[in-house]
Amino acid sequence: MFKTVVYNISVWLIPAMVLFILLWGLIKKIPVYEVFVDGAKDGLKVSVNILPYLIAIMVAVSMLRASGAIDIAASAFSGVLAYLKIPVDVLPVMVIRSLSGSAVLGLFSEIANNYGPDAYATKLAAIMVGSSETTFYVLAVYFGSVGIKKFRHALCAGILADIIGIIAAVAVARWMFL
Repeated sequence: MFKTVVYNISVWLIPAMVLFILLWGLIKKIPVYEVFVDGAKDGLKVSVNILPYLIAIMVAVSMLRASGAIDIAASAFSGVLAYLKIPVDVLPVMVIRSLSGSAVLGLFSEIANNYGPDAYATKLAAIMVGSSETTFYVLAVYFGSVGIKKFRHALCAGILADIIGIIAAVAVARWMFL
């Protein structure tokens, strides 16, 4: 019963919202199509403005993965990671998460495929993916779109939040799954 109600709401919610917006525009005598086109133009301008930031992030992630820097870091920190009961394969998730959400989802998929859904590494990586933000992406896209150039305090706060998210993810995973 509940599942059917939720399904029906989800099927009709978006069309109902679009219809409501169109009717509201008609009632308020707003030229809905023209306003929509103007918004699309502004969106395209924002896309062009943030493109250099997105390219820089994609290049940085690609360089980290292709250079083997993450593998070197994993082998260098393997003793500390073993002591903390953190699988070495999760280290790339810790490093890449603040750079790119799609790259970390690819890493998470590799971990899930290699170890299976019930493995501690998969569960820890899943918690890490959900407990931190793509800090550099957020700074690049949101701050870049409105032209903010000085964001060092936001960067420090974002990196601190990422570190706290990683620590919390490890603590929660150890508490729940070890």
